[in-house]
Order: sequence, then C-alpha cells, then structure tokens
Amino acid sequence: MWIDSEEALKALYGEVGEASLVKEVAGLTPEYRALVEASPFCVLATAGPEGLDATPRGDPPGFIRVLDEKTLLIPDRRGNNRIDSLLNVVRDPRVALLVMVPGVAETLRINGRGRITTDPALLQPAAMDGKAPVTGLVITIESVYFQCSRALIRSRLWDPAARRERGDLPTPGQMLKGAKAGFDAEAYDTALPARLTATLY
Repeated sequence: MWIDSEEALKALYGEVGEASLVKEVAGLTPEYRALVEASPFCVLATAGPEGLDATPRGDPPGFIRVLDEKTLLIPDRRGNNRIDSLLNVVRDPRVALLVMVPGVAETLRINGRGRITTDPALLQPAAMDGKAPVTGLVITIESVYFQCSRALIRSRLWDPAARRERGDLPTPGQMLKGAKAGFDAEAYDTALPARLTATLY
C-alpha cells in the first residue's frame, strides 16, 4: 500500500515529542557550535535542475569555519572538477548539511542558503599546505538541530568491531571498469595512492 498524502502519513506516527521541537533553532547555540568546530566531516546536500546531490566534505576539525552564529564557510578543496554541488548552488541556493564527529552518536543537521565566494580574506585562512581553496561555500543558516543517536547506534558506525575491511569489495578502478568496459582498472588502482597524495590540497 502506498502512502500519498500528509494526512495518511501522519496517521501512522504518534505526536512529535517536545524535545524534537525545541531543539530546532535559527542559528548556532554554543552547544551546536562546539559540534561544528569538532567535526572533520559533513555531507552537503544541494538541489538543481538535474536533481539532487549529496557529497562528502572533510578536512581536519574546524574546517567548517563559523563566521558567526548564522554563517558558515566551507572551503572547496581539489577534486574531480565536476562541481555538481557548486553548480546546483548557483542555480538553487538551498543547502543542507549533516555534520558528524567520529565517536559521537548524535549528528547535527543544518539547513540554509549558500553562496559561492572567491574573497581572499575568507579563503586564505582555510589554506592547507600553503594552498588556499579556489572557492568557498558561505552558508546562511535558517535552521539547525541535532539528530538523536539511534541511526548511528543501529548502524554501529563508530564501533571498531563493526569495521569492514575492503576484502572482496570493488576497488575504485573496478567500479570504473564496471561503468566503462575496457577501462584499465589495474593501472588506475596502482596509480591512485600517489595521485591522491599529490592532489590532496
């Protein structure tokens, strides 16, 4: 059976608890700021004419710079130059972040609007290995709240005993070969470690 109305969906669930409502605020509280500044990783979600995009962003803790309680800056590091997320932001400024801290089961959800900057005054403090990012994403926060720990507890994401070794899972080269017949997966995988090191920043 399909659920195709708000009323039908809400009828399946109970009332929203008080804590689930009061935790949502329009800017960073000191507690929420502490999580942002401790985070080395987030997932950035954007929307554009071609559809939705979710992409990982990561660097040492503090890479999500808090400019003030309503404004964040995320540097855009070197990558594959597809710039899917940035293209989306130019056309639709709505963005969402899922901020994570290793070992902490709660995550932080931030919704807002983004703009792309090339301002050296904003980008130079984000330099790594002497290289400032070409652009940065400035996010104006509209809402922020923490997500309870159930999903990470269920998934055992931070549990060392649940760690999965690569084993028989496909390598990056094998995944490329699966997308394009005849792709030289072995050569790609052999060169990948050195290429990642040389192009990290």
